[in-house]
Amino acid sequence: MSVPDRSIDPRLLASAEAEFLNKGFVKSDLKTICENAGITTGAVYKRYKGKEDLFCALVDEIAERLEVFVEERSNIDFSKLLDKEIYDTWQMTYDSMLPLFSLLYKYRNTFTMLIDKAAGTKYENFNHDFVIKMSYAYEQYYEESKKRGLAQAEVTRDEFHVLLSSFWTCICEPFVHDMSWKQIEEHCRIICRFFNWKEVIILRKGDVNFV
Repeated sequence: MSVPDRSIDPRLLASAEAEFLNKGFVKSDLKTICENAGITTGAVYKRYKGKEDLFCALVDEIAERLEVFVEERSNIDFSKLLDKEIYDTWQMTYDSMLPLFSLLYKYRNTFTMLIDKAAGTKYENFNHDFVIKMSYAYEQYYEESKKRGLAQAEVTRDEFHVLLSSFWTCICEPFVHDMSWKQIEEHCRIICRFFNWKEVIILRKGDVNFV
């Protein structure tokens, strides 16, 4: 029984990643990917259905990690949270944001492909769809904050979508523009100052008991 040759897989994926990053999915050429990897197109089709399947093999992991990230923030049992925990959630800090940037930096090439090079694939609407999911998570916290008398402002669903679109763009841009980690660290500090969610919803402690 023959043993499948897996030695070409790293070369194939590295070549595909470089081609997709440089040209985007639509303009990338499978033949060029194969030539740069030193393999035949037949070897690719033994492993993947085609160019899109190869693209997805590279970006699936970071897409799934981000899905988990937002789901964990959407499926909340608010009955277990204290008022102070709800209040503190709206305080965006460097320490709370840096883990997200660290995750994205770890996957920076495939993350860039996902958010900026995916036109023509099943992920071409990822940014829009992800913002909708983020907006839902924020709306959940907002409604709970209002119910507890913490949030004073009226913020519509459309307004949350606009704000979260801007927020997500600010998270993505350092990777689209290939910033260094040092630059991203400073960028993290800046957007934490820029997005003052407590002022957006007019968050007030008032007479709420935080004990």
